[in-house]
Amino acid sequence: MWRASWFVLPLLILLSALPATAQSPSSEKNLVQLPYTLHTLTNGMNVIFHQDRSQPLVVVNINMQVGSRDEVQGRTGFAHLFEHLMFMGTSRVPMTKFDQWMEREGGWNNAWTSNDRTDYYDVAPSHALPLLLWMEADRMTTLGAQLDLPKLNTQREVVRNERRQQVENQPYAKARLRLPELLYPKGHPYHHPVIGSHEDLEAATVGDVRAFFEQHYIPTNASLVVAGDFDLEATKDRIEKFFGSWKAPSPTARKTPAQPAKLTSVVRDTLEDNVTLPKVIMAWLSPKHFAPGDAELDLLAAIASSGKTSRLYKSLVYDKKLAQSVVAYQGSQSLRSYFTVQVVARPGIELSQIEAAVDEELARLRDEPADQDELARARTTYEMGFVSQLQSLEQRASTLNMYFAHNGNPGWATQDLQRYRDATAKTVQDYAKRVLDPNRRVILHIVPKAAEAKASTDKSRP
Repeated sequence: MWRASWFVLPLLILLSALPATAQSPSSEKNLVQLPYTLHTLTNGMNVIFHQDRSQPLVVVNINMQVGSRDEVQGRTGFAHLFEHLMFMGTSRVPMTKFDQWMEREGGWNNAWTSNDRTDYYDVAPSHALPLLLWMEADRMTTLGAQLDLPKLNTQREVVRNERRQQVENQPYAKARLRLPELLYPKGHPYHHPVIGSHEDLEAATVGDVRAFFEQHYIPTNASLVVAGDFDLEATKDRIEKFFGSWKAPSPTARKTPAQPAKLTSVVRDTLEDNVTLPKVIMAWLSPKHFAPGDAELDLLAAIASSGKTSRLYKSLVYDKKLAQSVVAYQGSQSLRSYFTVQVVARPGIELSQIEAAVDEELARLRDEPADQDELARARTTYEMGFVSQLQSLEQRASTLNMYFAHNGNPGWATQDLQRYRDATAKTVQDYAKRVLDPNRRVILHIVPKAAEAKASTDKSRP
């Protein structure tokens, strides 16, 4: 039985004691609940309220059901580009004022884009909630029609520079561009990276981005979470007033795969990069987020690489001294996930040695179930992180919207956590066998560029 540490236990008690609403059913066995009230506007936008009056703080979180999976060939990177364009200002909130007005009230904001969705969030003292809601409604309802070429040119260059700085010129980060192309077939929504290509960003026109806004930034694609210290009825009235006029065209159909993702053999590739030490990345297609096996593979990743006693870390880093670092994780996504093992070699170690050592340990995970201590550590590590992050109001708002986006139930925290409690050594082993097929995977090598490799071995150089 899992036991909470002292700093987590009070939150578990608090969450289990919070009263559930009619929309969030309770159970005496539930340790974690996120109480909420769900309200739908006449235009189809869903609103989720989560009250916590323990501190004078509010969070506004808006999820848009649009990500890179919804882009068309030749226009990749649009979902992420639009995340940037949404901060370019409107006639009522000119450029830079969105940040300035919020910061003047003690607040801040940010946003992110994934394959599956785009998320905007604001955090501020409670008194600023009317301002947050008004500014969010203003840009969601009017910004698309006010886009022009100077705004587009500004943000397209920002995004291209982001790609250069955070991907192309970061050690090993080129794999983020190449791995989706190797895992998912051409035509699949995940085949291209979220940030898109320079060519597609350069080719974008004002008409293109306006059409993207009109197609995807509609109330039926949006869910709004208000969390924290606020008056429910007054806030509901404000949302009706600010967002109620948002036009409600027909819902946009999500892009579906032209062909299912499937690996039938080993796919190999090598990238040269500005790195000193070589790295091997192995990746397998795996069950989608929340599907059977998704939780088991999270636990398998922890058993493989979380902590100094984990299987891969102990074997490759400590015992055999082959690796500098080892990481394994389940990259959960809505259409099809991937499981990956990534190892940076020690100086002088060939990647073929790394591959053989990884394969040996993965074969053990397939052939023998993890022992109960390993599974208990993995489960406890996950549960600690799961519960600890819910102490953040910002994270609770994001979690409510994430659950609603994936399955329409904002209060799915208990069921989510239960997936990990239900996993056994046998089910973890079963999914290791199903997913980690040595003959159906991507193996990507990242090696030092020839000049760097020569310089690192040239003993005459100072």
